[in-house]
Amino acid sequence: MLGPRQEAQAALFYEFSLEDHVPQNHLLRSIDRFVDLSSIRPHLAEFYSHTGRPSIDPELLIRMLLVGYCLGIRSERRLCEEVHLNLAYRWFCRLDLADPVPNHSTFSKNRHGRFRESDLLRHLFETTVARCIADGLVSGQRFAADASLIEADANKQNSTPKEDWDTGTIKPEDATRAVREYLEVLDDAAFGGASEVEPKFTSHSDPASQWTAARKGPAFFAYSTNYLIDTDHSVERQPPCPRATTILAGFQAAEVGVSFNVSG
Repeated sequence: MLGPRQEAQAALFYEFSLEDHVPQNHLLRSIDRFVDLSSIRPHLAEFYSHTGRPSIDPELLIRMLLVGYCLGIRSERRLCEEVHLNLAYRWFCRLDLADPVPNHSTFSKNRHGRFRESDLLRHLFETTVARCIADGLVSGQRFAADASLIEADANKQNSTPKEDWDTGTIKPEDATRAVREYLEVLDDAAFGGASEVEPKFTSHSDPASQWTAARKGPAFFAYSTNYLIDTDHSVERQPPCPRATTILAGFQAAEVGVSFNVSG
């Protein structure tokens, strides 16, 4: 017997639970059991005004960022779209079906504002490591250091050779955020100020990145990250330190930024 044609017809009332529609073996369920963001609000309290409209919950923003990091969603605009559409993402972010998803510009505003000024991400990293130490997952006896190259979002054609690069011609008031941050730390030892070697090319949009052919292929702009990992349970002890103890295309950075702290 041929069944009736399926037609969309809005109901007056719905009974729907996100909890019932997220599989028990979903990756985000495994992660959610260990996520503790209770320290975020006290940590950020002084960075919010006591007047004005209520802000978006910072815990929601961090949960959305975790979704992006764990599921490989690099674009904040796309992340907002995915959280809006995906039931599991909504469940992890504590959003009901009718709850609005923050605008993508909210992430940029907070990441480059309150989150950076308060050093929130480092606070969360250190809190997580402290929990691992308390639970016996970190012994502080055996370590491994690992380095990786991360390709920068910089156009290879939009760059200047070292003989033509002159930071004195850059007007900070007209520069992008990435360029302003580059100028602020240009003379710091941690940024390579201790080295006399200049990079072969400098990107106009992301001058902090380095021109490298370390992968034995076509050269590209990239960052070098260094990780300190406790090998007992593969727990990272030191957050990534770009440009630290690394040689990129003949550019030797100052040996700073990595501290091998075994005391916990």
